[in-house]
Amino acid sequence: MEKFQWQIAQVKAITQETPRVKTFTLQLPQWIAHVAGQHYDLRLTAEDGYQAERSYSIASPPEQTGEIDLTVELIDEGEVSSYLHEGIAVGDPLEVRGPIGGYFVWKDNMANTPLLLIAGGSGVVPLMAMLRHRARIGATNPTILLFSVRTAEETIYGQELRQLADEATGFTLLLTYTRQVPQAWTGYQRRIDRAMLTEVLNQFTDKPNCFVCGPTQLVEQVANTLVDLDLPTDTIRTERFGPTGA
Repeated sequence: MEKFQWQIAQVKAITQETPRVKTFTLQLPQWIAHVAGQHYDLRLTAEDGYQAERSYSIASPPEQTGEIDLTVELIDEGEVSSYLHEGIAVGDPLEVRGPIGGYFVWKDNMANTPLLLIAGGSGVVPLMAMLRHRARIGATNPTILLFSVRTAEETIYGQELRQLADEATGFTLLLTYTRQVPQAWTGYQRRIDRAMLTEVLNQFTDKPNCFVCGPTQLVEQVANTLVDLDLPTDTIRTERFGPTGA
């Protein structure tokens, strides 16, 4: 089967990650091992033939065989995300194709190089696949996730990330809250800025590979600042979420 052929997946499980984010575990009749950072296209077809298509990053590691996890944020007036959140149940079919993408990927041959992951909101999804894969292969390269979230309640994968920070060798989790700060919080509590990125980069002894994912404004600002801070452009990879082809 070619990588880009549509297939009918079955919803195996639905996990409520945050009030507005769900993870859909999909069983695939034709599973293909992916690289952490890749995505799948998902297509909905109405009875009148109208189709809507979106791309969703894979959250699960390549070691999770036979199925994939797609983590989807409910977007206001988003026709696909609204249907997934409100109209899909365990056992339902969904039409998907993938895995797709070869640029925003973390490969095994990068596992000996320091790694800086920067996310805003649901931009953490492909980075989570990288962290899960890193843990599965036992990589120990210095790794930092700088994750910008509005509130503690909206921190996608919060519990798992804290567990990885406790258990995974060489991994540091840095959260920054932009709206509501947890009680007794002593960490970052603002949008990602130059001073914050400077502090984070100073934690590395060697220049890291960087992956930045999230809203367009955050991604562009962070990427430009990293270049200003003398990181080589070929070590910085960026991704923004949106409709297929956008």
